Amino acid sequence: MSRKQHTRNATGPQGPSQRQLRAGELIRHALVDVLREQAIHDEALLGVSITVTEVRLSPDLKHATCFVEPLGAGVEAAVTAGHESQIIKALNTHAKFLRGQLGRHIDMKFTPDLKFRHDESFDAASHMDRLFDDPRVRADLARPDVQDED
Repeated sequence: MSRKQHTRNATGPQGPSQRQLRAGELIRHALVDVLREQAIHDEALLGVSITVTEVRLSPDLKHATCFVEPLGAGVEAAVTAGHESQIIKALNTHAKFLRGQLGRHIDMKFTPDLKFRHDESFDAASHMDRLFDDPRVRADLARPDVQDED
């Protein structure tokens, strides 16, 4: 009787596992609590509220990429001046401190290393909104579909 071997990549590249998704959400919620409770003393983070939109984990759960979006007072000026990269750089500078605080909030064997990146999905969504607001696109959407008869 032959045993069926489990090969993870036999069918091609797959998305994250249930374990990665579940651990990512656990870390995202805990990281939100840490960012809300802990005052990080950094010029780039003054008056800025950070939204953690997603956390992606490596298959071994030891490395986490945290996608963040700056919100709050003073963000309009920060975004127009291009300070998003300074905010991300400040978060990456304090990643070890945040990892230590995160370890107290989660119950995992290892607390993953944190890497912060700006979430580009908000920019892409606003670009799509601008495209849909274009009068030419609205005219195409409002026009009834013409069906070709064969």
